[in-house]
Amino acid sequence: MRTHVVDHPLVAHKLTVLRDKHTDSPTFRHLADELVTLLAYEATRDVRVQSYSIETPVAPTTGTALASPKPLVVPILRAGLGMLDGMMRLLPTAEVGFVGMVRNEDTLQASTYAERLPADLSGRQCYILDPMLATGGTLAAAIKFLTDRGADHITAICLLAAPEGCARLERELEGLDVPVTVVTAALDERLDEKGYIVPGLGDAGDRLYGVAH
Repeated sequence: MRTHVVDHPLVAHKLTVLRDKHTDSPTFRHLADELVTLLAYEATRDVRVQSYSIETPVAPTTGTALASPKPLVVPILRAGLGMLDGMMRLLPTAEVGFVGMVRNEDTLQASTYAERLPADLSGRQCYILDPMLATGGTLAAAIKFLTDRGADHITAICLLAAPEGCARLERELEGLDVPVTVVTAALDERLDEKGYIVPGLGDAGDRLYGVAH
């Protein structure tokens, strides 16, 4: 597994505003959307392409087009939905699937409660959207879910990551014969006793959509 922390001043600036507890949900959504597009630019460096012949107004030439099958973007519900528009802005022709996962707050174990994906993902390049790589359980379960269906290249885009989550991914994915890359805006200090990233930015889902009462 490879972890890539995107070192760019615009990424750092937007992340700083996202971290601020005084940032309201509309501003948080807008900045998260912009930040995901910046992260997606780095995350898609290995997207599969093929040669494509075109004619410019001056002469024929050979360009580059996305290869088939198209990339599959998979947001993890619910917070991953807040990253989808930013990703699709960069990859508008990609296909989208969904995985719903919930973490038990006592055991910190992730379980799948919904999915909308092709049954056969053989040869597919998948981009998972999950704002927080905290304990790593949800992301590890999602990666295994996709590779069990045949996905052969996984890139996860996360706003933040914790060292404990990265270490757990390394352990749980050991022996997996599929390249996995995590692209994130920052690798934070640690997890607290509740499994939240420190300093982090709080609960990404709540900050994106508010808390339903």
